[in-house]
Amino acid sequence: MAASIKRLGKETLIYGTSTVLARLLNFCLVPFYTYYLLPGDYGVIATTFAVIALLNVIFLFGMDQSYLRFASEHAQKTDVFQHCFYGVLLNGVVLSVLLWLFAKPFAALIGIGAPYGYIIHLAVWVLFLDVLNMIPFTKLRLERRPWYFAGVRTASIVVNVLGNIFFIAVLHKGIASILWANIFASLTSLLLLSPVICRELLAKKPSFDKTLAGGMLRFAWPFVPSGLASLFVSVIDKPILVHLVGLTQVGVYQANFKIGVFMMLLVSMFDQAWRPFFLAHAKEPDAKQTFARVLTYFTALGTWFLLGLSFLMPHIIQSNLFGDFHLISPNYWSGLHVIPCVLTGYFFYGLYVNFMVGPVMTKKTRILLWITLLGAAVSITTNLVLVPHIGILGAGWAVALSYGGMAFALFKFTQKHYTLPYQYKKLAGLAIACVLTACVAYVTGKQFPASVLIIKVLLLTVYPLWMWFVIRKA
Repeated sequence: MAASIKRLGKETLIYGTSTVLARLLNFCLVPFYTYYLLPGDYGVIATTFAVIALLNVIFLFGMDQSYLRFASEHAQKTDVFQHCFYGVLLNGVVLSVLLWLFAKPFAALIGIGAPYGYIIHLAVWVLFLDVLNMIPFTKLRLERRPWYFAGVRTASIVVNVLGNIFFIAVLHKGIASILWANIFASLTSLLLLSPVICRELLAKKPSFDKTLAGGMLRFAWPFVPSGLASLFVSVIDKPILVHLVGLTQVGVYQANFKIGVFMMLLVSMFDQAWRPFFLAHAKEPDAKQTFARVLTYFTALGTWFLLGLSFLMPHIIQSNLFGDFHLISPNYWSGLHVIPCVLTGYFFYGLYVNFMVGPVMTKKTRILLWITLLGAAVSITTNLVLVPHIGILGAGWAVALSYGGMAFALFKFTQKHYTLPYQYKKLAGLAIACVLTACVAYVTGKQFPASVLIIKVLLLTVYPLWMWFVIRKA
């Protein structure tokens, strides 16, 4: 058990190195955007990429998850790869043509306006190229080749960052620059992954296996509505905010929402290694005990990250560490209060990822549709109810509540159909430690505002001792 968890940690670190570097480099663009783009322009981009995220699920059609499942069991792995890749390619071509033809009315529909139809044309290329990369990326994950995966991801994001700087600061292409940079980044990934793609596509003459294709589609399709519903939790707030508070507030919200990337880093690192890990170790006699302990360790580390980022990021953003230059332009500081809510939401999403073992191992993936529809319903309802009264803070609360609801629902399902011996006493101890630390920071900060930063740092320093005590003694 210990060796298995150690390997998961190692692979998480490798995947995480590329993910951390990628996300950090991408985050470096946030201050760049806030100084080069007005909040309204940033709102257009935020809304466009929210829609791209949703459409990406439809373009991919769950075939990455289907590949993971069938390639791990099917004797002819090349057949599985070919069916997935060609299926995604065909679907991408059809949808891209339709979106290209109706770009202007679509731009009007999502709230950015018909004059931004050219933005939709560029978004089509981003979508099509991204989806072609997904199956070879998934193959690398399944084959436990994290270094190749990390190298491609890192090269792509470096191209993206440099492209943004070149197109915005040098060529002055405005908001279109961001999409052009994404296009070149996706082309870079596709080029570096071409050996993997060509080897599988040329390994044998393509053939259509009706039984295999049908089984893969039946497994994959629930990931489409569930994926859309899941994304609604994190992106539906932008279109709603566009209509309720305008593009400028969307830009302010998005700049601060991006701070959540640091919590999402931890979750993404874990997720990249977790799913292949539990598929590979599911048949071991102590598998369930191992999976249960993983949740305890994730909760301990996740709550520390949550507290640290919530405590320190507002101070860092408003500090004068870089003279007159700040991490985010002062034009966007009115949205700092949404940061803890977004971070909490991403932590709950990490719990959701942990509980994913239940539906995947029992092959009852259709439950994901209902759980994520629940999350989407909570997100939409919370946004519509709270945003008119408390503005963008309502959107932040929507993220936290919707992910929390999804995590709880998936936990209940997993314990019913694939019962795991979770260490409830230790988990409760960690939760209590987290809440108490947050309360102490809030109360003492109100009483001693001049020393609030010192108090928070001391609490964060002591918190690992709490974690150790809970895990070892509880």
